[in-house]
Amino acid sequence: MSSVLASEASASRPLTRSDYKTLSLSALGGALEFYDFIIFVFFAAVVGKLFFPAEMPEWLRQLQTFGIFAAGYLARPLGGIVMAHFGDLLGRKRMFTLSIFLMAVPTLVMGLLPTYEQIGIWAPLALLLMRVVQGAAIGGEVPGAWVFVAEHVPSRHIGYACGTLTSGLTAGILLGSLMATLINSIYSPAEVLDWAWRLPFLVGGVFGLFSVYLRQWLHETPVFAEMQQRKALAEEVPLKAVLREHRGAIVLSMLLTWVLSAAIVVVILMTPTLLQTVYGFDAATALKANSLAIVLLSIGCVAAGAIADRIGAGRTFLVGGALLAISSWSLYTGLKTNPDLLFPLYAVTGLFVGTIGAVPYVMVKAFPPVVRFSGLSFSYNLAYAIFGGLTPMVVSLLMKWDSLGPAYYVASLCGVAMLIGLFLIAKKR
Repeated sequence: MSSVLASEASASRPLTRSDYKTLSLSALGGALEFYDFIIFVFFAAVVGKLFFPAEMPEWLRQLQTFGIFAAGYLARPLGGIVMAHFGDLLGRKRMFTLSIFLMAVPTLVMGLLPTYEQIGIWAPLALLLMRVVQGAAIGGEVPGAWVFVAEHVPSRHIGYACGTLTSGLTAGILLGSLMATLINSIYSPAEVLDWAWRLPFLVGGVFGLFSVYLRQWLHETPVFAEMQQRKALAEEVPLKAVLREHRGAIVLSMLLTWVLSAAIVVVILMTPTLLQTVYGFDAATALKANSLAIVLLSIGCVAAGAIADRIGAGRTFLVGGALLAISSWSLYTGLKTNPDLLFPLYAVTGLFVGTIGAVPYVMVKAFPPVVRFSGLSFSYNLAYAIFGGLTPMVVSLLMKWDSLGPAYYVASLCGVAMLIGLFLIAKKR
Protein backbone atom coordinates (compact mmCIF):
# COMPACT_ATOMS: atom_id res chain seq x y z
CA MET A 1 0.00 0.00 0.00
CA SER A 2 2.79 2.41 0.96
CA SER A 3 4.57 1.82 -2.39
CA VAL A 4 1.32 2.64 -4.25
CA LEU A 5 0.91 5.89 -2.27
CA ALA A 6 4.58 6.74 -2.89
CA SER A 7 4.23 6.17 -6.64
CA GLU A 8 1.04 8.31 -6.74
CA ALA A 9 2.84 11.13 -4.91
CA SER A 10 5.78 10.79 -7.30
CA ALA A 11 3.45 10.97 -10.34
CA SER A 12 1.88 14.26 -9.20
CA ARG A 13 5.06 16.07 -8.10
CA PRO A 14 6.43 18.96 -10.19
CA LEU A 15 9.69 18.72 -12.17
CA THR A 16 12.69 19.27 -9.87
CA ARG A 17 16.18 20.65 -10.51
CA SER A 18 17.41 17.03 -10.63
CA ASP A 19 14.85 16.23 -13.37
CA TYR A 20 15.99 19.21 -15.45
CA LYS A 21 19.63 18.19 -14.98
CA THR A 22 18.82 14.64 -16.18
CA LEU A 23 16.89 16.02 -19.18
CA SER A 24 19.67 18.50 -20.10
CA LEU A 25 22.49 15.94 -19.92
CA SER A 26 20.43 13.35 -21.82
CA ALA A 27 19.42 15.79 -24.58
CA LEU A 28 22.99 17.15 -24.90
CA GLY A 29 24.42 13.63 -25.17
CA GLY A 30 21.71 12.69 -27.68
CA ALA A 31 22.48 15.75 -29.83
CA LEU A 32 26.22 14.97 -29.89
CA GLU A 33 25.59 11.28 -30.62
CA PHE A 34 23.22 12.10 -33.49
CA TYR A 35 25.79 14.59 -34.82
CA ASP A 36 28.38 11.80 -34.83
CA PHE A 37 26.00 9.49 -36.71
CA ILE A 38 24.88 12.04 -39.32
CA ILE A 39 28.14 13.94 -40.04
CA PHE A 40 29.22 11.19 -42.48
CA VAL A 41 26.47 12.10 -44.96
CA PHE A 42 27.59 15.75 -45.17
CA PHE A 43 31.09 14.67 -46.25
CA ALA A 44 30.07 11.62 -48.31
CA ALA A 45 31.46 13.07 -51.57
CA VAL A 46 34.90 13.73 -50.05
CA VAL A 47 34.99 10.37 -48.25
CA GLY A 48 34.11 8.63 -51.55
CA LYS A 49 37.09 10.22 -53.32
CA LEU A 50 39.53 9.31 -50.53
CA PHE A 51 38.41 5.78 -49.59
CA PHE A 52 37.89 4.22 -53.03
CA PRO A 53 40.20 3.81 -56.07
CA ALA A 54 40.67 6.98 -58.17
CA GLU A 55 39.90 5.08 -61.40
CA MET A 56 36.51 3.83 -60.10
CA PRO A 57 33.48 5.26 -62.02
CA GLU A 58 31.81 8.15 -60.16
CA TRP A 59 28.41 6.42 -59.94
CA LEU A 60 29.96 3.26 -58.42
CA ARG A 61 32.02 5.29 -55.92
CA GLN A 62 28.89 7.18 -54.83
CA LEU A 63 26.91 3.94 -54.57
CA GLN A 64 29.56 2.30 -52.38
CA THR A 65 29.93 5.40 -50.18
CA PHE A 66 26.18 5.57 -49.51
CA GLY A 67 26.23 1.79 -49.06
CA ILE A 68 28.65 2.30 -46.14
CA PHE A 69 26.35 5.05 -44.79
CA ALA A 70 23.35 2.68 -45.08
CA ALA A 71 25.25 -0.05 -43.21
CA GLY A 72 24.83 2.09 -40.10
CA TYR A 73 21.05 1.84 -40.47
CA LEU A 74 21.14 -1.91 -41.07
CA ALA A 75 23.16 -2.43 -37.87
CA ARG A 76 20.59 -0.51 -35.78
CA PRO A 77 18.14 -3.38 -35.04
CA LEU A 78 20.85 -5.80 -33.88
CA GLY A 79 22.61 -3.20 -31.71
CA GLY A 80 19.30 -2.00 -30.30
CA ILE A 81 18.07 -5.51 -29.41
CA VAL A 82 21.34 -6.52 -27.69
CA MET A 83 21.65 -3.27 -25.71
CA ALA A 84 17.96 -3.27 -24.78
CA HIS A 85 18.26 -6.89 -23.55
CA PHE A 86 20.96 -5.88 -21.07
CA GLY A 87 19.16 -2.60 -20.33
CA ASP A 88 16.16 -4.57 -19.06
CA LEU A 89 18.36 -6.96 -17.05
CA LEU A 90 21.36 -4.91 -15.84
CA GLY A 91 20.09 -1.32 -15.80
CA ARG A 92 19.22 1.63 -18.03
CA LYS A 93 22.16 3.84 -17.03
CA ARG A 94 24.90 1.36 -18.00
CA MET A 95 23.56 0.93 -21.53
CA PHE A 96 22.84 4.68 -21.83
CA THR A 97 26.52 5.41 -21.10
CA LEU A 98 27.81 2.50 -23.23
CA SER A 99 25.86 3.65 -26.31
CA ILE A 100 27.52 7.06 -26.42
CA PHE A 101 30.96 5.50 -25.85
CA LEU A 102 30.35 3.11 -28.79
CA MET A 103 29.46 6.14 -30.94
CA ALA A 104 32.31 8.45 -29.88
CA VAL A 105 35.21 6.04 -30.39
CA PRO A 106 34.39 5.03 -34.04
CA THR A 107 33.78 8.71 -34.92
CA LEU A 108 37.21 9.62 -33.53
CA VAL A 109 38.80 6.67 -35.39
CA MET A 110 37.10 7.70 -38.67
CA GLY A 111 38.82 11.09 -38.36
CA LEU A 112 42.20 9.34 -38.07
CA LEU A 113 41.80 6.58 -40.70
CA PRO A 114 44.41 6.24 -43.49
CA THR A 115 42.99 6.64 -47.02
CA TYR A 116 42.83 4.17 -49.93
CA GLU A 117 46.04 5.64 -51.35
CA GLN A 118 47.86 4.74 -48.10
CA ILE A 119 46.50 1.27 -47.17
CA GLY A 120 44.41 0.16 -50.16
CA ILE A 121 41.29 -1.99 -49.68
CA TRP A 122 41.69 -1.92 -45.87
CA ALA A 123 40.62 1.76 -45.86
CA PRO A 124 36.97 1.22 -46.96
CA LEU A 125 36.76 -1.99 -44.88
CA ALA A 126 37.86 -0.11 -41.74
CA LEU A 127 35.38 2.66 -42.56
CA LEU A 128 32.59 0.08 -42.96
CA LEU A 129 33.44 -1.52 -39.59
CA MET A 130 33.35 1.86 -37.82
CA ARG A 131 30.00 2.65 -39.46
CA VAL A 132 28.50 -0.67 -38.29
CA VAL A 133 29.59 0.03 -34.69
CA GLN A 134 28.04 3.52 -34.97
CA GLY A 135 24.77 1.97 -36.17
CA ALA A 136 24.70 -0.47 -33.26
CA ALA A 137 25.29 2.43 -30.85
CA ILE A 138 22.50 4.64 -32.24
CA GLY A 139 20.18 1.62 -32.14
CA GLY A 140 20.63 1.49 -28.38
CA GLU A 141 20.84 5.24 -27.75
CA VAL A 142 17.48 6.55 -28.99
CA PRO A 143 15.12 3.99 -27.35
CA GLY A 144 17.39 3.89 -24.28
CA ALA A 145 17.27 7.68 -23.94
CA TRP A 146 13.46 7.79 -24.18
CA VAL A 147 13.09 5.05 -21.55
CA PHE A 148 15.72 6.69 -19.31
CA VAL A 149 14.07 10.15 -19.18
CA ALA A 150 10.51 8.75 -19.06
CA GLU A 151 11.36 6.68 -15.98
CA HIS A 152 13.02 9.63 -14.23
CA VAL A 153 10.24 12.22 -14.46
CA PRO A 154 6.69 12.17 -12.96
CA SER A 155 4.21 10.35 -15.25
CA ARG A 156 2.31 13.58 -16.04
CA HIS A 157 5.50 15.04 -17.57
CA ILE A 158 6.58 12.03 -19.70
CA GLY A 159 5.50 13.72 -22.96
CA TYR A 160 7.49 16.87 -22.21
CA ALA A 161 10.57 14.84 -21.22
CA CYS A 162 10.49 12.63 -24.34
CA GLY A 163 9.72 15.63 -26.58
CA THR A 164 12.70 17.52 -25.14
CA LEU A 165 14.98 14.55 -25.75
CA THR A 166 13.72 14.15 -29.33
CA SER A 167 14.39 17.86 -29.79
CA GLY A 168 18.01 17.20 -28.73
CA LEU A 169 18.34 14.45 -31.35
CA THR A 170 17.07 16.75 -34.13
CA ALA A 171 19.47 19.46 -32.91
CA GLY A 172 22.27 16.96 -33.65
CA ILE A 173 21.27 17.04 -37.36
CA LEU A 174 21.44 20.86 -37.23
CA LEU A 175 24.91 20.71 -35.63
CA GLY A 176 26.09 18.46 -38.48
CA SER A 177 24.68 20.82 -41.10
CA LEU A 178 26.25 23.89 -39.44
CA MET A 179 29.63 22.14 -39.06
CA ALA A 180 29.63 21.15 -42.75
CA THR A 181 28.76 24.73 -43.75
CA LEU A 182 31.53 26.11 -41.48
CA ILE A 183 34.24 23.74 -42.79
CA ASN A 184 33.33 24.44 -46.43
CA SER A 185 33.28 28.19 -45.77
CA ILE A 186 36.65 28.40 -43.98
CA TYR A 187 38.68 25.96 -46.11
CA SER A 188 39.14 25.66 -49.85
CA PRO A 189 37.92 22.46 -51.62
CA ALA A 190 41.58 21.35 -51.92
CA GLU A 191 42.17 21.80 -48.16
CA VAL A 192 38.93 19.96 -47.32
CA LEU A 193 40.01 17.05 -49.54
CA ASP A 194 43.55 17.09 -48.11
CA TRP A 195 42.89 17.20 -44.36
CA ALA A 196 40.04 19.50 -43.22
CA TRP A 197 37.38 16.76 -43.75
CA ARG A 198 38.85 15.04 -40.68
CA LEU A 199 38.01 17.94 -38.31
CA PRO A 200 34.23 17.29 -37.93
CA PHE A 201 34.90 13.63 -37.05
CA LEU A 202 37.65 14.47 -34.55
CA VAL A 203 35.54 17.18 -32.90
CA GLY A 204 32.55 14.81 -32.73
CA GLY A 205 34.65 12.04 -31.18
CA VAL A 206 36.16 14.32 -28.53
CA PHE A 207 32.80 15.82 -27.55
CA GLY A 208 31.29 12.33 -27.52
CA LEU A 209 33.90 11.16 -25.00
CA PHE A 210 33.16 14.28 -22.94
CA SER A 211 29.48 13.22 -22.94
CA VAL A 212 30.49 9.77 -21.62
CA TYR A 213 32.09 11.59 -18.68
CA LEU A 214 28.98 13.77 -18.16
CA ARG A 215 26.68 10.73 -18.11
CA GLN A 216 28.59 9.38 -15.09
CA TRP A 217 26.68 12.01 -13.10
CA LEU A 218 23.29 10.53 -14.03
CA HIS A 219 21.54 8.08 -11.68
CA GLU A 220 19.77 4.81 -12.45
CA THR A 221 16.05 5.32 -13.12
CA PRO A 222 13.78 5.00 -10.04
CA VAL A 223 11.54 2.55 -11.96
CA PHE A 224 14.42 0.13 -12.68
CA ALA A 225 15.85 0.53 -9.16
CA GLU A 226 12.46 -0.38 -7.68
CA MET A 227 12.12 -3.45 -9.94
CA GLN A 228 15.64 -4.49 -8.90
CA GLN A 229 14.75 -4.08 -5.22
CA ARG A 230 11.54 -6.11 -5.58
CA LYS A 231 13.40 -8.72 -7.68
CA ALA A 232 10.79 -8.11 -10.41
CA LEU A 233 13.19 -8.12 -13.37
CA ALA A 234 12.45 -10.31 -16.39
CA GLU A 235 12.95 -14.01 -15.67
CA GLU A 236 13.35 -14.91 -19.35
CA VAL A 237 14.78 -13.22 -22.44
CA PRO A 238 12.81 -9.89 -22.43
CA LEU A 239 12.31 -9.89 -26.22
CA LYS A 240 10.66 -13.34 -26.02
CA ALA A 241 8.03 -11.93 -23.65
CA VAL A 242 7.54 -8.87 -25.91
CA LEU A 243 6.90 -11.01 -29.03
CA ARG A 244 4.53 -13.31 -27.14
CA GLU A 245 2.49 -10.84 -25.08
CA HIS A 246 2.75 -7.36 -26.64
CA ARG A 247 2.15 -7.74 -30.39
CA GLY A 248 -0.41 -4.90 -30.47
CA ALA A 249 2.11 -2.53 -28.86
CA ILE A 250 4.73 -3.62 -31.44
CA VAL A 251 2.42 -2.84 -34.39
CA LEU A 252 1.43 0.55 -32.92
CA SER A 253 5.07 1.46 -32.20
CA MET A 254 6.22 0.41 -35.69
CA LEU A 255 3.50 2.52 -37.36
CA LEU A 256 4.49 5.52 -35.22
CA THR A 257 8.14 4.96 -36.12
CA TRP A 258 7.17 4.98 -39.82
CA VAL A 259 5.56 8.39 -39.35
CA LEU A 260 8.59 9.68 -37.41
CA SER A 261 11.34 8.31 -39.68
CA ALA A 262 9.64 9.12 -42.99
CA ALA A 263 8.72 12.68 -41.94
CA ILE A 264 12.37 13.36 -40.99
CA VAL A 265 13.79 11.65 -44.10
CA VAL A 266 11.48 13.42 -46.61
CA VAL A 267 10.96 16.90 -45.11
CA ILE A 268 14.35 17.40 -43.43
CA LEU A 269 16.94 15.19 -45.20
CA MET A 270 15.63 14.94 -48.80
CA THR A 271 13.98 18.33 -49.31
CA PRO A 272 17.22 20.43 -49.51
CA THR A 273 18.23 18.36 -52.58
CA LEU A 274 14.69 18.63 -54.03
CA LEU A 275 14.79 22.41 -53.58
CA GLN A 276 17.88 22.50 -55.82
CA THR A 277 16.91 19.88 -58.43
CA VAL A 278 13.14 20.43 -58.75
CA TYR A 279 12.61 24.05 -57.68
CA GLY A 280 15.87 25.64 -58.88
CA PHE A 281 17.17 27.11 -55.58
CA ASP A 282 20.94 27.42 -55.07
CA ALA A 283 22.61 25.17 -52.47
CA ALA A 284 23.28 27.98 -49.95
CA THR A 285 19.63 29.15 -49.91
CA ALA A 286 18.33 25.56 -49.64
CA LEU A 287 20.64 24.80 -46.67
CA LYS A 288 19.74 28.05 -44.86
CA ALA A 289 16.02 27.29 -45.23
CA ASN A 290 16.69 23.72 -44.04
CA SER A 291 18.53 24.97 -40.94
CA LEU A 292 15.58 27.23 -40.07
CA ALA A 293 13.19 24.27 -40.52
CA ILE A 294 15.31 22.13 -38.14
CA VAL A 295 15.26 24.90 -35.48
CA LEU A 296 11.44 25.03 -35.71
CA LEU A 297 11.31 21.21 -35.70
CA SER A 298 13.21 21.14 -32.40
CA ILE A 299 10.76 23.65 -30.88
CA GLY A 300 7.83 21.65 -32.29
CA CYS A 301 9.07 18.42 -30.65
CA VAL A 302 9.08 19.98 -27.16
CA ALA A 303 5.67 21.59 -27.76
CA ALA A 304 4.08 18.35 -29.06
CA GLY A 305 5.36 16.38 -26.06
CA ALA A 306 4.05 18.98 -23.60
CA ILE A 307 0.67 19.15 -25.42
CA ALA A 308 0.38 15.32 -25.32
CA ASP A 309 0.76 15.53 -21.52
CA ARG A 310 -2.17 17.99 -21.38
CA ILE A 311 -4.68 16.72 -23.98
CA GLY A 312 -3.44 13.20 -24.77
CA ALA A 313 -1.42 11.80 -27.68
CA GLY A 314 -4.54 10.94 -29.71
CA ARG A 315 -5.68 14.54 -30.13
CA THR A 316 -2.08 15.68 -30.64
CA PHE A 317 -1.65 13.32 -33.62
CA LEU A 318 -5.09 14.17 -35.01
CA VAL A 319 -4.49 17.94 -35.02
CA GLY A 320 -0.72 17.78 -35.71
CA GLY A 321 -1.22 15.36 -38.62
CA ALA A 322 -3.82 17.67 -40.22
CA LEU A 323 -1.61 20.76 -39.80
CA LEU A 324 1.44 18.95 -41.24
CA ALA A 325 -0.62 17.79 -44.24
CA ILE A 326 -1.75 21.36 -44.97
CA SER A 327 1.68 22.97 -44.44
CA SER A 328 3.68 20.35 -46.40
CA TRP A 329 1.19 20.42 -49.30
CA SER A 330 1.50 24.24 -49.36
CA LEU A 331 5.32 23.94 -49.36
CA TYR A 332 5.64 21.48 -52.26
CA THR A 333 2.86 22.95 -54.41
CA GLY A 334 3.37 26.65 -53.64
CA LEU A 335 7.10 27.06 -54.31
CA LYS A 336 6.82 26.86 -58.10
CA THR A 337 4.56 29.92 -58.23
CA ASN A 338 5.84 31.69 -55.06
CA PRO A 339 9.56 30.88 -54.57
CA ASP A 340 9.93 33.92 -52.29
CA LEU A 341 7.80 32.09 -49.68
CA LEU A 342 10.44 29.35 -49.21
CA PHE A 343 11.56 30.37 -45.70
CA PRO A 344 8.13 30.85 -44.05
CA LEU A 345 6.62 27.76 -45.75
CA TYR A 346 9.57 25.49 -44.86
CA ALA A 347 9.72 26.88 -41.30
CA VAL A 348 6.02 26.21 -40.62
CA THR A 349 6.30 22.71 -42.14
CA GLY A 350 9.33 22.03 -39.91
CA LEU A 351 7.34 23.16 -36.87
CA PHE A 352 4.51 20.70 -37.61
CA VAL A 353 6.95 17.85 -38.33
CA GLY A 354 7.61 18.41 -34.61
CA THR A 355 4.35 16.48 -34.00
CA ILE A 356 6.71 13.45 -33.92
CA GLY A 357 7.78 14.69 -30.45
CA ALA A 358 4.65 12.92 -29.12
CA VAL A 359 5.67 9.54 -30.63
CA PRO A 360 7.90 8.32 -27.75
CA TYR A 361 5.18 9.32 -25.24
CA VAL A 362 2.95 6.59 -26.70
CA MET A 363 5.74 4.03 -27.22
CA VAL A 364 7.09 4.31 -23.67
CA LYS A 365 3.61 3.77 -22.23
CA ALA A 366 2.81 0.90 -24.63
CA PHE A 367 5.14 -1.57 -22.84
CA PRO A 368 5.33 -2.49 -19.11
CA PRO A 369 8.58 -1.47 -17.31
CA VAL A 370 9.94 -5.04 -17.07
CA VAL A 371 10.28 -5.34 -20.90
CA ARG A 372 9.97 -1.63 -21.84
CA PHE A 373 13.48 -1.13 -23.22
CA SER A 374 13.38 -4.35 -25.30
CA GLY A 375 9.85 -3.73 -26.64
CA LEU A 376 10.49 -0.12 -27.62
CA SER A 377 13.93 -0.84 -29.07
CA PHE A 378 12.80 -3.83 -31.15
CA SER A 379 9.79 -1.99 -32.62
CA TYR A 380 11.60 1.31 -33.24
CA ASN A 381 14.80 -0.07 -34.76
CA LEU A 382 13.15 -2.70 -36.97
CA ALA A 383 10.68 -0.12 -38.33
CA TYR A 384 13.42 2.50 -38.77
CA ALA A 385 15.61 0.05 -40.71
CA ILE A 386 12.68 -0.79 -43.03
CA PHE A 387 11.01 2.60 -43.49
CA GLY A 388 14.15 4.76 -43.12
CA GLY A 389 15.72 2.74 -45.94
CA LEU A 390 12.66 2.38 -48.20
CA THR A 391 11.34 5.95 -47.98
CA PRO A 392 13.94 7.59 -50.30
CA MET A 393 13.35 4.86 -52.92
CA VAL A 394 9.55 5.14 -52.72
CA VAL A 395 9.68 8.95 -52.98
CA SER A 396 12.08 8.70 -55.95
CA LEU A 397 9.69 6.30 -57.73
CA LEU A 398 6.73 8.59 -57.00
CA MET A 399 8.68 11.51 -58.47
CA LYS A 400 9.12 9.59 -61.75
CA TRP A 401 5.32 9.55 -61.93
CA ASP A 402 4.76 13.13 -60.63
CA SER A 403 7.12 15.86 -59.37
CA LEU A 404 4.77 16.25 -56.36
CA GLY A 405 5.70 12.73 -55.18
CA PRO A 406 7.07 14.01 -51.81
CA ALA A 407 3.80 15.91 -51.18
CA TYR A 408 1.71 12.75 -51.78
CA TYR A 409 3.97 10.65 -49.54
CA VAL A 410 3.94 13.13 -46.64
CA ALA A 411 0.14 13.52 -47.00
CA SER A 412 -0.18 9.70 -46.72
CA LEU A 413 1.95 9.75 -43.56
CA CYS A 414 -0.27 12.45 -42.08
CA GLY A 415 -3.26 10.21 -42.80
CA VAL A 416 -1.58 7.38 -40.86
CA ALA A 417 -0.83 9.76 -37.94
CA MET A 418 -4.46 10.95 -37.86
CA LEU A 419 -5.80 7.37 -37.93
CA ILE A 420 -3.50 6.47 -35.03
CA GLY A 421 -4.82 9.58 -33.25
CA LEU A 422 -8.43 8.40 -33.71
CA PHE A 423 -7.48 4.90 -32.50
CA LEU A 424 -5.83 6.30 -29.33
CA ILE A 425 -8.83 8.56 -28.61
CA ALA A 426 -11.24 5.61 -29.03
CA LYS A 427 -9.03 3.38 -26.85
CA LYS A 428 -8.95 5.99 -24.08
CA ARG A 429 -12.77 6.23 -24.08
